[in-house]
Amino acid sequence: MLPRDRDIYASAPLRQLLDEQARAVATDLQRCSGTHALLVSASAFDVPPALPMLGCWVRLRVQDGHYAGDLRAATDELLPFIDDAFELVLLRHALEVVALAGNLLAEAVRVLAPGGILVVTGIHPVSGWAPWFRWRGRGTHRVLQMPLRLQHWLLQAGLEIDRVQRVGRTWPGASATRPGGSLGGGYVLLARKRRRAITPLRIKPVALRVPVRSQLSPGSRRHATP
Repeated sequence: MLPRDRDIYASAPLRQLLDEQARAVATDLQRCSGTHALLVSASAFDVPPALPMLGCWVRLRVQDGHYAGDLRAATDELLPFIDDAFELVLLRHALEVVALAGNLLAEAVRVLAPGGILVVTGIHPVSGWAPWFRWRGRGTHRVLQMPLRLQHWLLQAGLEIDRVQRVGRTWPGASATRPGGSLGGGYVLLARKRRRAITPLRIKPVALRVPVRSQLSPGSRRHATP
């Protein structure tokens, strides 16, 4: 069995899985554009993808019940951003290490701009990685999320699901030459926030008084008799 270390996300198998998940969504993300993007990750080694059409990144790492990185905040509070702030939000294994995964997912939807993309990655709970992950994570709060459940929740929140895909090797110790395919240990979920519908203005009809132009001379009377 693979050895244990202090940070499971610093282990060689999970760093490899993070790379494979990043490659799986690279083409989709190259089309993203905007001014701001948000990365929330469970790994201290995670870096944002190089996207030339996105201007600025905010990077957060979930650590011991709070966010570290570009700012510090408690994970049980609302994200300190206004609504619709980011054109792209990446949750990389973040739902596995927060106490209330549903709250973080709801906050990700809130700060995502209409038309923006949400990417969620994690370890699939029904895979060869799950027993290894639970063994390595003993003594810490880590909960694997079912992609189907996340998909259902996002649909209820009004997002459109672009893709849900299994990624990576079948189990952590599998050879790099044997990809997992449909049995991969990780997953990626891409969803898009619907743009707000434009409500056409209803024009209220107004009665117009059109003056009648008379052909009579100013001093004449219309009903005058000869």
